Amino acid sequence: MTCEKGSMNKYRVNMMNFSESVKMEGKSKQKETEKRRCSEGPGGAGSREVVKKKRKLQDGVSPVRRNEKGELVFKEQNYKDVWKELPEDWLGGLDIAKQVASSTYRKDVNTYKVKCGGSLEMWESSGWIVPQDPYGWFQWYCRFHQGRRTDDDERQVGRWAKCTGPKGRWRNNLITKIVRSGCAFHNCTVSPVVRQTLQHWAYRLTKQDYDMGAKRVKLK
Repeated sequence: MTCEKGSMNKYRVNMMNFSESVKMEGKSKQKETEKRRCSEGPGGAGSREVVKKKRKLQDGVSPVRRNEKGELVFKEQNYKDVWKELPEDWLGGLDIAKQVASSTYRKDVNTYKVKCGGSLEMWESSGWIVPQDPYGWFQWYCRFHQGRRTDDDERQVGRWAKCTGPKGRWRNNLITKIVRSGCAFHNCTVSPVVRQTLQHWAYRLTKQDYDMGAKRVKLK
């Protein structure tokens, strides 16, 4: 899907505000977790649970599968046409079959006309997919933006921050490339793949973010 610049900035502000509140909640939860780990000891229930999760991933077990028609299924629930839950004004002017619901990856519909990211199967096998949002972070984000709140919000906001926050991997990767190229921050010929990756995480580099990050870049 595509977004107008104003909408993208609005989404980003919402995420940043929520990220701050989640940090405060996360600190208290972290303290509780540390106390529990101390009481359990190295061989406690927490340690056993981690081992179980690792074994599950190593075995390649995924709670999400495709049925004989190639449709995504979880616990016998069919997730075909999930896009229909999106607000109508988000879909205005889009070719649904090509730009929203296509089973074929089409880089030409991407903002920067490049391919990036891994397959759904890769995300599933990495253990990043949870039952409530079988299509991953973007599905979680669309639902979050519409007002839904769940216990998975803290994890998902954390993933977003690690990618696009002030210390985010891909945000700073792009800033570094721009600085070393000598081009303007909005010159899309500089790393369109990274720009598309950031777009998938509901972020576009702004002049303010660029100026702040550029100060930390060391020229070769």
